[in-house]
Amino acid sequence: MKIKAIAMAMFAFLASCTAQTNKKMSDAYAMATIPAPEEGQEVAVLASGCFWGTEFYLQKIPGVLATTCGYTGGMVKNPTYREVCSKRTGHYEAVHVVFDPQQVSFEEIARVFFETHDPTQRNGQGPDIGPQYRSAVFFQNPEQREVTEQLIGLLETKGYDVATEVLPAATFYSAENYHQDYYDNKGGTPYCHAPRKLF
Repeated sequence: MKIKAIAMAMFAFLASCTAQTNKKMSDAYAMATIPAPEEGQEVAVLASGCFWGTEFYLQKIPGVLATTCGYTGGMVKNPTYREVCSKRTGHYEAVHVVFDPQQVSFEEIARVFFETHDPTQRNGQGPDIGPQYRSAVFFQNPEQREVTEQLIGLLETKGYDVATEVLPAATFYSAENYHQDYYDNKGGTPYCHAPRKLF
């Protein structure tokens, strides 16, 4: 009887561990919530290769209130990371930024965006190659479009052959929870993003 009781206790313990592990896995692969801007706040959506690195630098800007890694510009509703990596959905890996324009302007955010990746690289960023890693600004209003085009113009006068696309805002889908705040949670620094002076 003692052996049977011990075996049952062990089975219950293992079942509990499995359930907890399954819940953690389920939570990690659930899609993150995208914070809605409050009154007076604005949104920017920027794509510059792997969204882990893009988010890492953008979320450090004073006045940036929230960042969400996700997918935009594609043809499939509610895409998963695996689907986007198939290169058949048309999506870009991008970051949804909520910011306070009283603390930071869109131009300041866009300058950090340009100066933390290679805006001249086409169809990829660093070692990450594929359409999901393209450089793009998804403007939310005419002012953002104008600012982006002016910054591209400045870079072109300096001799840079800018590949960054300037596109109208499209539906933004959040990525899975395990992609959010990646470097803060895992440690380390981006492997294909690095600050450099361009302007």
